[in-house]
Amino acid sequence: MNPDNPFIGKSVAVTGKLENYTRDGIKARLLALGARPVSKVSNRTDYLILGVRPGNKLVKALALGITVLSEQEFETINN
Repeated sequence: MNPDNPFIGKSVAVTGKLENYTRDGIKARLLALGARPVSKVSNRTDYLILGVRPGNKLVKALALGITVLSEQEFETINN
């Protein structure tokens, strides 16, 4: 595991439909990166990965000041 990986030990939620991952696929990828996939956005969430047609998670994440990443930004950071 890359020590510069910003996802180690972080809680990450996903909203919307992702182009390159199924729900199980993104969960497996996050676990491989050392992240904790979460299903809800809260003040304990570190990142929100944004897919197409995001739901209420995006509104909540923005209100809480959570870092929102597009799927492409997520890919760039973790490669």
